[in-house]
Amino acid sequence: MVLILLLVPLLSAVVSLALKHRLVILEHIAMGAAFVELLLALAIGTGVSLGPTTVMSGFIGLDALGTIVILTIAIVGFAATVYSVGYLRQEVAKNVIDTQRVWQYFILLHLFLMAMFFAVATTNPILMWIGIEATTLTTVLLFRFYKKATTIEAAWKYLILNSIGLLLGFFGTLLFLTSVPTGSGEGHFATWQMLLVNASQFDPMVAKIAFVFVIVGYGTKAGLVPMHTWKPDAYSKTPTPIAALFSGPLLNVAILAIVRFKTIVDAAIGSAFSSSLLILFGVVSIGVASFIILVSKNYKRLLAYSSIEHAGVIALGFGFGGLGAFAAVLHMIYHALVKSVLFFSAGNLLLAYGSAKIRNVKNALSRVPVTSALLCIGCLAITGTPPFGLFLTEATIVSAGIITHPVATILVILFFAVIFIGFLKHVTAMVLSESDDATLVTRERSESAWLTWAPSIFLLGIFIALSIVLPGALRTLILQASANL
Repeated sequence: MVLILLLVPLLSAVVSLALKHRLVILEHIAMGAAFVELLLALAIGTGVSLGPTTVMSGFIGLDALGTIVILTIAIVGFAATVYSVGYLRQEVAKNVIDTQRVWQYFILLHLFLMAMFFAVATTNPILMWIGIEATTLTTVLLFRFYKKATTIEAAWKYLILNSIGLLLGFFGTLLFLTSVPTGSGEGHFATWQMLLVNASQFDPMVAKIAFVFVIVGYGTKAGLVPMHTWKPDAYSKTPTPIAALFSGPLLNVAILAIVRFKTIVDAAIGSAFSSSLLILFGVVSIGVASFIILVSKNYKRLLAYSSIEHAGVIALGFGFGGLGAFAAVLHMIYHALVKSVLFFSAGNLLLAYGSAKIRNVKNALSRVPVTSALLCIGCLAITGTPPFGLFLTEATIVSAGIITHPVATILVILFFAVIFIGFLKHVTAMVLSESDDATLVTRERSESAWLTWAPSIFLLGIFIALSIVLPGALRTLILQASANL
């Protein structure tokens, strides 16, 4: 079934190549494929929760944490695909892009989703690296979507920084693989399980150096500070649905890579070293993001820094371990859902106002009421306001670290307060402030198509439901995923 999940987006991309001028068919293929991927992911998740913790088939295998990441990719991927249809239709109607761009977009979207699925599902660390590198190569072409000089600059920044970061991650991976005794495993095919079994034989210093390279390399993809500098430009210059996939599913894929190597280095030298690094990167990421959020002038860049903050929160949870790790896994799910809602709302604002600058968005509540409501709910949820699920996960992570790391925990609580103030300031300014006709673009029908707001309601509904109660299968997966972290 996992192989079928990988084949569906690949075949969809191949079929789409032959449909350059058939946009309606392209749209239906994209939505149909995303829906099939969602059904397959749900079936896989149910199977892993009820059966063995790992489903193996050659170089393909899924443990509980990998299954959770697959589910976030499929759920957000389906919503982003549906939103893409409505979003791109309006971009074409306004002559912002032509139909050839739409054709290219859907092909690259299929390949992007396949690369993420493959990176998560493979049992080989090198193949996972290849899958994550493929996400860079498939999405960098989307930066030239709008044919602007600033997007070309952002594309080069994205490509160079991510490639350098992943090269460091690759070097760390090789250090781990070269530490495995000759003759271990079947043939020459290294797997995560093989590394874990042989972890006790690793040289402690080599294991530490390797993990530093891994956390810097894959931390670049996740957007941990100080490897985050590509993120604000990338999120603000790519098409909005792609930015949503960057902020949730792709971030989770990068975190998964770090956590898998953390499990191995913990088995080799204990958890103190890896936990200390994760806590350090987590606190610094939350702190830097908090003060930039407070003074942000662009709402898409605001959401980019929010993703940097939440990458730090997840790293902090895994660093604290125990109950903090359980909350971190749950936080990965919640954040992917809510951040996508916020990016879809940002896309609707961009369609309505023609500007991503906060000062140019006024009186949104009367102009785009559905989007404004979603934006306000998303703002409260993403800042960890009760009773939403992100409040529970952040509170649990804080409680997990307050005894062992009181200084770091108190700093994080203060940073959370700054972030809440920043979001409240910017969102109220856009939603409630009186409009100034001199600064606004002519009103567009950004909410006339249900495809631009239904995906947000779909994701928000899932988020609220999961904030109230966790299904038994999902709870089992989270418990399995966090058991040894």
